[in-house]
Amino acid sequence: MNIIAQLALIFAVCFAGEGISGALPIQFPASVVSLLLMIFLLFSGVVKEQRIRTVSDFFLSNMGIFFVPACVGVAKYFDMIRNSLLPFLLITGLTTPLIYGVTAWSVQLLMRRARRKKEARHD
Repeated sequence: MNIIAQLALIFAVCFAGEGISGALPIQFPASVVSLLLMIFLLFSGVVKEQRIRTVSDFFLSNMGIFFVPACVGVAKYFDMIRNSLLPFLLITGLTTPLIYGVTAWSVQLLMRRARRKKEARHD
């Protein structure tokens, strides 16, 4: 699958996530809905990993770029954050390792699952 088709698939899932998020009776981040939708599509086999591999590898290898807007936002509103700096640092200090741990666990789980699938195909 070419790069444009891969990008179109990823953006279509993001667009669907926006629509689902807007239709929900409660506020829920569209990015989370899109992520859950993509996970469902990958686990159900509707979307194969190979169909988005090239673009996903690009996004993962350039992930730092996506943090620039967040850092600029923190710098821009630092005067407001300074008043709540201790709780901000405490929350950040606690949630960052938690997110890293959950991400590492998820990656290991998916790698084990892929390995088992590959072994099952070779048997």
